Amino acid sequence: MSQSHGKLYLVPAPLDFGCDSQTPLAEVLPAGTLAVAARLQHWVCENAKSARAYLKRVGELQALASPLQALDIRELPREVHKKGDHGDTPFDARPLLAPALAGHDVGLLSEAGMPAVADPGSSVVRAAHELGLTVVPLVGPVSLLLALAASGLSGQNFAFVGYLPQEAAARVQRIRELEALALRTGQTQLFIETPYRNAALLESLLKTLQPNTRLAVASGLTLAAAQVRSDTVRHWKQRAAAPDKDTPAVFALGR
Repeated sequence: MSQSHGKLYLVPAPLDFGCDSQTPLAEVLPAGTLAVAARLQHWVCENAKSARAYLKRVGELQALASPLQALDIRELPREVHKKGDHGDTPFDARPLLAPALAGHDVGLLSEAGMPAVADPGSSVVRAAHELGLTVVPLVGPVSLLLALAASGLSGQNFAFVGYLPQEAAARVQRIRELEALALRTGQTQLFIETPYRNAALLESLLKTLQPNTRLAVASGLTLAAAQVRSDTVRHWKQRAAAPDKDTPAVFALGR
C-alpha cells in the first residue's frame, strides 16, 4: 500500500439510536475510539443526519478537528440499506473511498454498534481491501456479542442469521429449522427483529419451539433499562414479557 493513502477506520456507535434515553459515550466507547472519531474529517455512513448527531456527542468530550458543517460525510445508497451489501449485483463502494486514495483517513459509521456487523458497510470494507487500504476496526459495543455473552448459550459455536421471515408460515418454518440445527449441533442461533415486531416474534417463538429449548432475549443493551432473560421455553410461557416496540433486541436460541 502506498504510504500516501489514508486508512479506513470502522467506528462503533452507541446502541441507543432511536431509544428514548442515551448512554453517556464515555461509558461505552474508550478514549482511543473517541479520539480517532474526533480527528476524522471524511466519513461514510448510513445517514448523514444521525452521523452528525453522533459526532456532536463526540465533540462534547473531545474537540472535533473541524466544525460539523465542514466535515465530508457521504451516505451509502438507500438500496444498500434495504437489500444489503451483497446482493446479486454487489454495490461498488470504491468511489466513496476517494478521500483515502488522496491521503485522508476515512471513518465508516452505522447508526448503532459496529458498522458492517448486522448493519450496512461491508461493501465499503471490501472496497478498501480491493484498493489496498489498511482497515482498522475500533473498540466499541457490538450488540450481538453482548447478547451472546449474557445468554448462557454456547459462545464457542454460534451463528448470526439476520432477520427471520415476516410471513407467519415462513417464520414458523425458519424457527423450526434453526431449532433443529441448534439442538443437533449445539450451535447457538442469533437473530434480530425490527423493534415494533418484537412482540410478534416472541409470540411465534413460544408457540413453535420445544419446551426444553433455551431462549434468550437481550434488549436495550448498555442502557439503564437493559434487560436480559435466558430460560427454557417452558418457563418463558409462565412469565413471558416481550421487549417494548421501541427497543432494539437480540434473540438467541440453543440448548
